Amino acid sequence: MSHEHVSYLELLARGAATEAYDRPVLLARASGAGPEVLAELEEAKLLALRVRAELEGRRRREAELSALFATAHDLAGLRDLDAVLRAIVQRARSLLGTEVAYLSLNDQSAGDTYMRVTEGSVSARFQQLRLGMGEGLGGLVAQTARPYVTDDYFDDARFQHTRTIDTAVRDEGLVAILGVPLSLGSQVIGVLFAADRRARVFEREQVALLGSFAAHAAVAIDTANLLAETRSALAELERANDIIREHSGVIERASEVHDRLSELVLHGGGVHDVADAVSEVLGGTVEFTEADAGSVRRGEGHAVREGDDWVAAVSAGGETLGALVLHGRPDLDPVDQRTLERAALVTSLLLLARRSAGEAEQRVRGELLDDLLDAPDRDRRLLRERAARLRTDSDAPHVVLAARIDRPDGTADTDTGRRESADRRRLGAAASHLAATRHGLASARDGGTVLLLPLGPGESAADLARQTARHLGGTLREPVTVGASAPVRAPLDHPDQVAVAYEEARRCLDALRLLHRSGEGAAAEDLGFLGLLLADSRDIDGFVDRTVGQVVAYDRRRGTDLVRTLDAYFASGMSPARTKDELHVHVNTVAQRLERVGRLLGPDWQSPARALEIQLALRLHALAAAVPGK
Repeated sequence: MSHEHVSYLELLARGAATEAYDRPVLLARASGAGPEVLAELEEAKLLALRVRAELEGRRRREAELSALFATAHDLAGLRDLDAVLRAIVQRARSLLGTEVAYLSLNDQSAGDTYMRVTEGSVSARFQQLRLGMGEGLGGLVAQTARPYVTDDYFDDARFQHTRTIDTAVRDEGLVAILGVPLSLGSQVIGVLFAADRRARVFEREQVALLGSFAAHAAVAIDTANLLAETRSALAELERANDIIREHSGVIERASEVHDRLSELVLHGGGVHDVADAVSEVLGGTVEFTEADAGSVRRGEGHAVREGDDWVAAVSAGGETLGALVLHGRPDLDPVDQRTLERAALVTSLLLLARRSAGEAEQRVRGELLDDLLDAPDRDRRLLRERAARLRTDSDAPHVVLAARIDRPDGTADTDTGRRESADRRRLGAAASHLAATRHGLASARDGGTVLLLPLGPGESAADLARQTARHLGGTLREPVTVGASAPVRAPLDHPDQVAVAYEEARRCLDALRLLHRSGEGAAAEDLGFLGLLLADSRDIDGFVDRTVGQVVAYDRRRGTDLVRTLDAYFASGMSPARTKDELHVHVNTVAQRLERVGRLLGPDWQSPARALEIQLALRLHALAAAVPGK
């Protein structure tokens, strides 16, 4: 195969324009090829052009068939007549390569014709054109029920020109127009047009193609008319079918919810699992909230609408436990409303079951702690077994804490007894929950609550008291005061120490209230010398170390005389002048030493309360130094 033949194949392969096929001949002629070669190339060119024309024709027919198939598909799924007609006109314009395509329909009631769909039109006058029956090129098409084409609209005298039509056509700038009838049987109901703003010749295949589109448009219009004629008769049936379908869907959803909720209950699901399941089935977002909204109570067991939300009360025995709130479904079917109500009922059952289980565990924890406090001589092996079932680490150091709700003085209440009873229940519930999470014990006692909690790594009794006061106060949104005992090592091995520790914790609690420190948590070590009186174990060394330990340590490291200076300072009535006489040093030396003391003990060390504690600590330190072995 010669190089030139290959060139024609390449031109065919890339779909080159017709003009490109002259290039091989021109190149051969320029290179001096002989007549035979040139004749062969001319023959090859003509053959290639025929192949190209055949390929172009096939591609065009494929595009036309594809468009006709798509149009038939539109008709098969006819829902919107305007959309189908618009698609037909768009495809006609595209395949015929015209600048404009439009479709007009006859209005029998008005006795005229109007533009139904236009594509590529830029003139508002043209798009709104209405013309009398029989006028213009469309009138000729309608009269003869045959296609008509004009190469130059304004020079064509075969149809009736009118000023209105000609003005609109001129405004749009149309020159060549092809019109084909839209026929239903023998009746022409409209015309489909393809038009250009320049003179052109429409080929027979293009006329036939536009006729095919017109046939589809007529079928679409006929189908729409049939639908319109039967719509009123089918309206009630359609509504009934919609209701049946909708009810079927909601009943199916209700059945699915029932199955999902049953499975959740059987497998120990929680409140939020119920909310997630209902959210998925109802197609909105359901959340559980602790609510006492008036709308929930007014619902009397039914879901009520609040704005765009639906609210179903979660209640039991007249007590509102909360509510299920559905977002994102403002228009809720009655069956779906009952589904939400059923989910609220299941939620209340889960909450009651959880509450019952929690109350049972609280009783068991409370009974074990009561036995440790009231009957420490019980069999220790049985006590350990009971503690093990509650996942309590009986070998760890524990702290006994006494807690009580303390409101500010002057709080008015019409029924103090009922208020205090409610406080004890709330505090008991919060303390029991805390004990369960900390693997400890809790019980109601002496108008408040007693807890036995394990110490964490690096945690002190005072730390645990403060944490407990913050936790319980935050949960109840009330000031909760907590007194703590010193740590009790392995309380189940020394149950007699639990009751002793409880009395210490109660004394700390009472001291905090007397010191107007309600809402705080503290152990004896936080209360200075008062802690020595409250604690069962007199931790004198600890008190001295906490109070003046830094001054003693500084003297030991530096060889200074700060402790003796403090003794002289307090003995002199806190007078630097008399102190310097007692120590036989310059007054500036006294000032420097006292400044150092202030940096070690803090700026408030000379306040009455701190000064009293420091003086007591200095006396105890002196006594310890005087006792042999100390």
